Amino acid sequence: MAVPDGTPVYPPGFNPGSVCKAPPTGGSYGTPVADGSGFKYDEATLHELVNEWRDLALQYQADLAEAGKIARARPPGLEYASGNNANITNLSGSALEGTLRQRIAYCENMATRYVTALGKYATAEEHATSVINQQPKGIA
Repeated sequence: MAVPDGTPVYPPGFNPGSVCKAPPTGGSYGTPVADGSGFKYDEATLHELVNEWRDLALQYQADLAEAGKIARARPPGLEYASGNNANITNLSGSALEGTLRQRIAYCENMATRYVTALGKYATAEEHATSVINQQPKGIA
């Protein structure tokens, strides 16, 4: 399969059935800024991104609850092999819990960044509205 030329375009909206667990953050979601320092998003897209990152954090929190079962697995028997197997399983579950906590924090951080961007967007809108309202009314 050939790789298409050009910039990849991702359709807006998170597909939970996708292999990728992270919402797309590029492509058609934002227009590249001229100096290459980021993307420009409209207000609706910012709201959608906040919701998608928060939803992803909630999914990871649900996974974290399930990972706790692995981290606290009990051995099925009292022999050495069962106990050792449970200890290794507990270590694996603990590592999984740590990874999920990092992912939750990352998703929450991303949502916070988009909320901050929404605040800047609202401030810019208010400023533009006040400048327009200060203009003389009617034809001069």
